[in-house]
Amino acid sequence: MMFNRRKFPGLERCIEEVWTERVTSEPWLFNGAKFRLHSAGTLAAHPNSNRARDADSCTQIFTPTCCYSERNTAVKKDTVLTMQLGLTCYKDFLGTNWSKNVKELMREGEIQFGNPESFLAQPLGVGAVLQTMDNHVVFLRRSQKVAEAPGLLDIPGGHPEPKAVCRGVSEESIQVEQLPEEAVVRELFSSVQTEIKDEVNIPLSCLSEPILMGIALNHTSAGRPSAEFYEVLKLEKSALLWSELCPSAKGAVLLYHLVRPDLD
Repeated sequence: MMFNRRKFPGLERCIEEVWTERVTSEPWLFNGAKFRLHSAGTLAAHPNSNRARDADSCTQIFTPTCCYSERNTAVKKDTVLTMQLGLTCYKDFLGTNWSKNVKELMREGEIQFGNPESFLAQPLGVGAVLQTMDNHVVFLRRSQKVAEAPGLLDIPGGHPEPKAVCRGVSEESIQVEQLPEEAVVRELFSSVQTEIKDEVNIPLSCLSEPILMGIALNHTSAGRPSAEFYEVLKLEKSALLWSELCPSAKGAVLLYHLVRPDLD
């Protein structure tokens, strides 16, 4: 469990208290397993390399509290991105990254383990810059019934789900050892397309292959990471807006164009 968050009894009690308080005031919240990003880096691409063995020798791009300058972002073609992932959950995210004591937790993580994120959940999200064929970008307004940034504009996105990789096992029982690397990578890329399909209401056939641009850190929640993708929507803006209408609204619009009562 080397990439899971560190624990201590006092912190676990605080997490439970925060969760109880939040679900009491916001009963629509629910817990679920998430992938935890410990760190990410680049690794020389060799056909016969053992990724698990070589992970410790990768060139580190960041742990979630560090940034790197634009001039250092170029990645050579003979390298691959390596993410060191553990498991966490949404409850732990609210009780650590969103804790009122998060600065103290980060300070203790640095002192005890040399890593400010040691005690933080750091769930990995996904998001997409979705561009239409006529060069518009899709934004959505977040629901008021979410724990994070309610009512604000956002890009389509969500989370890759461990339960999608480890089917038939309860989320509470999933272990890192049960998650094959290749299946986790597939879920990372497919989850962003699933989120677009569900949130923008378009079929997967209208989407290009996702291109991973990088990892963004949300510093309103202690550097919570999100893998950000670029995708082209094989539709123009007008077709996308049409797909957002419910059936009765579409029927009314079609009738209006047929009858045009305002021209009588």
